[in-house]
Amino acid sequence: MNTIEVTMVRIYLTEAGRLLPKLLATLHDEEKVRGVTVFRGISGFGRSGKVHSSSLLDLSMDLPVVVEFFDEPERVAAILTHLADILEPGHVVQWGARVNV
Repeated sequence: MNTIEVTMVRIYLTEAGRLLPKLLATLHDEEKVRGVTVFRGISGFGRSGKVHSSSLLDLSMDLPVVVEFFDEPERVAAILTHLADILEPGHVVQWGARVNV
């Protein structure tokens, strides 16, 4: 199997932050990444310690959201540079991976 090196990126947001539509538009329309997946969490907390969660009694609109994508390392570095102004420090995780081609 042939593989290439890529960089995986995971961006942590909350629904209430209202950044998701802008981020997705940027990744799709401007950066044209290979693909993006958005995960909606059922519970989570960050540096503030505030727990964001949902229950059957409470349909919260401030749940955790994770945006994940991968691309060639050079492209990811450029993309993250472009996104630096809209993403808060400490909300982006990246690591090397391999994808089959």
